[in-house]
Amino acid sequence: MMKTFFPFCILLLAAGNTLFAQDSSLLKLLNDSMDIEHPHALVTGTFKATQLINTPTVESPGKKNLQFLIMHRFGQLNEGGYALFGLDNATIRFGLDYGITDRLAVGIGRSSLDKTFDGSVKYKLLQQRTGSMPVSVSLYELLTHYTQKYTDKPFLNSRYRTSYTSALLIARKFSNALSLEIVPSWTHFNMVATPQDKNDVFAVTVGGRMKFSKRMSLDAEYNYMLPNQVVSSTVYRSLSLGVDIETGGHVFQLVFSNSQGMVAPYYLARTIGSWGNGDIFFGFNISRNFSFNKKRTGKW
Repeated sequence: MMKTFFPFCILLLAAGNTLFAQDSSLLKLLNDSMDIEHPHALVTGTFKATQLINTPTVESPGKKNLQFLIMHRFGQLNEGGYALFGLDNATIRFGLDYGITDRLAVGIGRSSLDKTFDGSVKYKLLQQRTGSMPVSVSLYELLTHYTQKYTDKPFLNSRYRTSYTSALLIARKFSNALSLEIVPSWTHFNMVATPQDKNDVFAVTVGGRMKFSKRMSLDAEYNYMLPNQVVSSTVYRSLSLGVDIETGGHVFQLVFSNSQGMVAPYYLARTIGSWGNGDIFFGFNISRNFSFNKKRTGKW
């Protein structure tokens, strides 16, 4: 399956500029432009947020810009009416991302799931340009460390609680309406449940957004974890759907996902929910951008 899956995604991202008609001076004012008339013009606004749903995008805050991100997931829909279809329960992540330069950003976050802290670095290696560079590419490095206390597991000291993720974010904006991204990733767990489980987990994520109005879009992402890497428990490949609503400096997103975790080690290798069983987590993402550069508008 992977022999045909991966090349297909690469070809899809590298397809010609003429796949979709494009135009809109209004979208250009929203920093969402794609000027095919001028060669080597920089393509902006591939995505309107730094997160597709759970997966990071090639976008990052501009220089001296700070993003505050809230990611919230309620309980499973199949918990039924007694738990108000999951609304009685919640998992949340707060994140801060800061642009050191227009290409380099750093971030920190904290999730209530396993009381997990995370730190990240994102660097734009390539930026899409009309007629010359077909894709944008960013390097993403993430460290996660969970601090949940277990009285029956005193051996779980700090080094066993840490994992590392490296990902290459490859995206292409086909038109002002359609953007796609493919993300090959590697995650290393310092400790796994059994000797049969792999400490190193490889996955490929495919996702994208399709705008259907000036400020709204549909988003989807699918995380394909290669088989026979986690064998001690039943895990599923994460599938997430969302609706983006742009409201000035905010991006509000409604989310449906079978993954409760919102950082890479969880949605890539520890998704225990199944769409077929109704293990669907409804939630939302909210991002707010603050500019500390008086000479800039604060746009990505």
